[in-house]
Amino acid sequence: MIAFDNAAYSYGGGELLSEISLRLAPGSFHFLTGPSGSGKSTFLKLCYGELLPTAGRVTLFDREVRGLSRDGVALTRRRIGVVHQDCQFLDHLPVASNVALPLLVSGRPTPARDLSDLLAWVGLGQLATALPPSLSGGERQRAALARAVITGPDVILADEPTGNLDWELSLRLLTLLVELNRMGKTIVVATHDLNLIRQAKSQVSTRVLRISKRRIQLAGADL
Repeated sequence: MIAFDNAAYSYGGGELLSEISLRLAPGSFHFLTGPSGSGKSTFLKLCYGELLPTAGRVTLFDREVRGLSRDGVALTRRRIGVVHQDCQFLDHLPVASNVALPLLVSGRPTPARDLSDLLAWVGLGQLATALPPSLSGGERQRAALARAVITGPDVILADEPTGNLDWELSLRLLTLLVELNRMGKTIVVATHDLNLIRQAKSQVSTRVLRISKRRIQLAGADL
């Protein structure tokens, strides 16, 4: 689905990630850990074609990302939903319209029932007409998750999605990610929160990847 073959990424004259070889299989659940500045966000950007490797290969759905045209990259990204830590919305549009934006941009219809069901699933059914500035941190993250999955992607990438949330809200978001994984979605979550990882491991089969010294390693059972 997403594969790295001896891939590397250099930035500012120095190599940030080196010799990465791994495969994110369909239906798998991965956590990505590592110190701040180690390259977690960069790895996720390589996963959805926002960045290109400076060495080696990254393959998205059996197509090497270097060989994709701009339109090809755009089409590929429809199969990947991304949740950013600092999720941004159009503040003048209600929550429902913000969540539906990916469909609007891609020229696809937005069935009202599907949108309503999705908002209810993330617990925002009563806030469909609310404006983003009125949302709490947890509500914003759940709206961001709804926006990421509205196109029916095969892969969900989440960059520190619980970084600004308390434990109760973090567990609520984790529950949604676990449910998506059980639906067959591939999940990759970058996080510093080892308690969140332990909680997930008690619910679903997960693989923990750690960035150390520019390389990605399979973390031990101590997590």
